[in-house]
Amino acid sequence: MRHAETEWSRDRKHTGRTDVPLLEEGREAAVALGRRLAGHEWTEVWTSPLSRARDTCSLAGLGDRAGVREDLLEWDYGEYEGITTAEIRETRPTWFLWRDGCPGGEGPFDVGRRIDPLIDELCALSGDAVLFSHGHVLRVLAARWIGLPPTDGALLALSTGAVCVLGWEREVRVIWRWNS
Repeated sequence: MRHAETEWSRDRKHTGRTDVPLLEEGREAAVALGRRLAGHEWTEVWTSPLSRARDTCSLAGLGDRAGVREDLLEWDYGEYEGITTAEIRETRPTWFLWRDGCPGGEGPFDVGRRIDPLIDELCALSGDAVLFSHGHVLRVLAARWIGLPPTDGALLALSTGAVCVLGWEREVRVIWRWNS
């Protein structure tokens, strides 16, 4: 699950490690998300330590079960934290996050190295897990889940408050649902 809407996500600012709260609309969407998740049994509930993910998890009714996971933190945008792609391109016209990364922060392969051990843990579980995290890191997770390089997360747009389902078709890791 990607966290629900914040002011910065609404304004398309790169929101990595800054702890921006949910908007009221985001809080309402998180409650609605809880209705979609109701009745499912979760072996694990994991959340990023940032309040926008933790609050989405709590408002969805799973906060009392959630384990905080540092590896679910959003991409570290370094010098690009809090600014938009358009603002970055005023000085770097050809900048592309998925190729260039962020000065003073992470690149796509850094995020992939952080996510790969988490995927190994998920594969070892005997039941379903639900993760509450952030747009770009979840896109890397999905790409890595199906064996693609982290840079291919660029192909997987992800809205706030979205539900995605990764799983198995027999022995093959697949994406069952994306950005729902």
